[in-house]
Amino acid sequence: MAYTNHDKLEWTLIFVAEFGRKFGLTVKQAFNYLSRYQGIAFVENHYDYVHTQSFASMVNDIAEYCHSNGGALV
Repeated sequence: MAYTNHDKLEWTLIFVAEFGRKFGLTVKQAFNYLSRYQGIAFVENHYDYVHTQSFASMVNDIAEYCHSNGGALV
């Protein structure tokens, strides 16, 4: 199934906000962290899967993924 850029962007923005909320970061800080440790790239590359999961589950999973790429948040 093809997803529009709008759908992907909307989901990703909500995800970044939820990630920031969990770790006490602003949206900008969360986005920078996710960019630096490849979380945003993971979401882009696996959008078909990630958008079907709960935000809480994906925040935890992407935090682990970023941690495996050198990030400090878990």
